[in-house]
Amino acid sequence: MGTHETHSTEPGSSTPPVPVTAAGRDALDAITGRPSAALVALDFDGTLAPIVENPQDARPHPDAVPVLAELAPKVAAVAVVTGRPAEVAVRHGGFAGVEGLEHLCVLGHYGAERWDARTGALTAPAPHPGVAAVRAELPRVLAAAGDRPGVSVEEKGGRAVAVHTRRADDPRAAFEALRAPLTELAARHGLIVEPGRMVLELRPPGMDKGVALLEHVRETGARSVLYAGDDLGDLPAFAAVEKLRADGVPGLLVCSGSAEVGELAARADLVVDGPAGVVGLLRWLAAQAG
Repeated sequence: MGTHETHSTEPGSSTPPVPVTAAGRDALDAITGRPSAALVALDFDGTLAPIVENPQDARPHPDAVPVLAELAPKVAAVAVVTGRPAEVAVRHGGFAGVEGLEHLCVLGHYGAERWDARTGALTAPAPHPGVAAVRAELPRVLAAAGDRPGVSVEEKGGRAVAVHTRRADDPRAAFEALRAPLTELAARHGLIVEPGRMVLELRPPGMDKGVALLEHVRETGARSVLYAGDDLGDLPAFAAVEKLRADGVPGLLVCSGSAEVGELAARADLVVDGPAGVVGLLRWLAAQAG
């Protein structure tokens, strides 16, 4: 898509976003021209919430929920698409009971779980048995890979296990050293490894953010789509938007900028300055929607 410059859309800014691709500009025109037919879908960590050392401390940018509540009634649908358990994303996000977010949908575990704000109902499949097996073996596998202080394990509601290296002495070295043994462990139990920003997540196959996004577009009947993400796990959603474009549905790809994930920025139509930039973009869209 060519060279990308970061377009920073700070909260309160009235400066229009300028996608660097023709497809992105067409999609932005479609979204603002008919907001009631647009789906706005967003990742959570790194997109609505700043990345923090301890994932349990992640909370949205202070203006994220208010601006979503302002925008949501003006568009066809708003969805948060995350690798976290849906219940955790709802709790950390503070999405429940917010006026204006009655039609928000949280698609957790890459779309395997779903929480609807209107009913408060959470739907989820039975846990994959491989997750429990992996969790039991994980201490031995980590020990065999060498003593790496700062490496931590995050339980994801019995549906996935994430190994974080961000707090290790050398995060990148720890990440690379663990990738192969964790991939082998996951494969033995019918799971896959989803790499991210200093995290390796072991989870069941068959569902990703792209599948979840396409299903939600079909369900809502949206005629245009905005997807914003920041990590490698968002690449399937980017691919889904590109597929929608090929089928005639305009789509805008937004990267919540990070030097850690250059591949996502290279695929994006618009790069904004992290969660603050995402909030600013959403505020601008809300203003355009009237």
